[in-house]
Order: sequence, then structure tokens, then C-alpha cells
Amino acid sequence: MSNPFGHLELLLFGILPYTAMFVFFLVTIIRYRVQTFTYSSLSSQFLENQVHFWGVVPFHYGIIIILTGHVLAFLLPEQLLTWNSIPWRLYILEMTGLVLASLTLTGLIALILRRKTIHKIVEVTTTVDWILLFLLLFQVGLGIYIAVLHRWGSSWFAATMAPYLWSLVKLNPDIGYVVGMPLLVKLHIIGAWLIIGFFPFTRLVHILVVPNPYLWRRTQVVRWYRNWRKYQASA
Repeated sequence: MSNPFGHLELLLFGILPYTAMFVFFLVTIIRYRVQTFTYSSLSSQFLENQVHFWGVVPFHYGIIIILTGHVLAFLLPEQLLTWNSIPWRLYILEMTGLVLASLTLTGLIALILRRKTIHKIVEVTTTVDWILLFLLLFQVGLGIYIAVLHRWGSSWFAATMAPYLWSLVKLNPDIGYVVGMPLLVKLHIIGAWLIIGFFPFTRLVHILVVPNPYLWRRTQVVRWYRNWRKYQASA
């Protein structure tokens, strides 16, 4: 019996990934060349910093480590499966991932509430910001739910998702690895491609221009032009 959703699955898991990556690279390059100044997070920290700190710090630390873990599982699936072959190591990895995902979700919720409740931040929040925040909320929340409901994700990611992703890299997509997965996992995969495709339209582009030159540039000299003696006396 043929799969009635076969064409839809081909679209979502065989065509959407290439579409998302094409949009990612094309729009990212065009935006950098035409609107270089927008390659910034346009930080609102100077408008409000207390809630900003408790949102940004856990979100950034959590999401960076989680994404790094996904990349390593994609690049080194056999090594990951070998690591997970010893139960206690698998338990530690799974618990660490769940804690980091919870940390990410906590920070993300704080950032959403900040943009919803603080007037100055509401004024500088765009529709694109809201779409991105709720895409991330959906993706992170769903990831936590999957981690609880479909345990040992690091192992089945290495066994099924890694081969699927490598088939995309080789331009020979094999969606057979993902069509048999639970619905929630499929939604999580689709969410990832949507975020990648939406990425170049958002503040996230600042990730691509992290100021690494600060690590090796010469020390800057800052001169104080104000009459500081007069200022000190008046104080």
C-alpha cells in the first residue's frame, strides 16, 4: 500500500532542506552586501539590562552547547554510539542535554516576557522578532518534550538523523531515515529547517560576524576630553 503522505514527506524532508539552505546563503550574502549595518543584534540592553541579563545568559549558554552537541553527533555518530554503549555515560549525556535545554527555555521565556511587558522594549520589537521568538520557543519546547517522551535521543539521532543529514550533504536525500519517526520528531526536524530559512531575515545574523578581531587587535587608547578637574570640583 502506497504512503498517502509520500509527496508531502518528500517536500518536507527532501526539498525543504535545500530550499532553506539556498535562502540562508543567498539572503545572508545579499543582506551583508546591501545592508551591512543590519548585521547586528540591535541590542536593547541599554534600554533594560536586569531582565535582559537573566534571559540572554542562560539562553546563549544553553543553546550554544546544545547546537554544538548536535553538530558533534552529526560529524561523529559512531563515536557517540560507542560512548553511549556504557549506560551511565548515556544517562549523564541525556541528563546534561535536558538540563541545558531547560536552561535555554528558561532564558527564552524571560526574553519573551521582557519584550511583552517592558514598554521601551515593546517599542523596538518587530514582527520578525516575534516570529523568531515563537519559532525558537516551539523548537526548544518540542525538543524537551521529545527528550522526555522519546528517550535516548543522542543514540537515535546518531543512528538515524546523522545518516539522513549526510545524505542531504551528498545531494542524494534518503528520507527513509525520517519518515518512520514519531510525529513530534518530524515536527522538530521541520522546525529546524524553517528556522534556518528564516535566519537571514532576523537579528540572528549577528552570529556570523562575532567580533573575533577583538581578541588580537591593538589596545585602543581612550582620551577624556571633558575638563575633569572642573567636573570633580562641581561634584
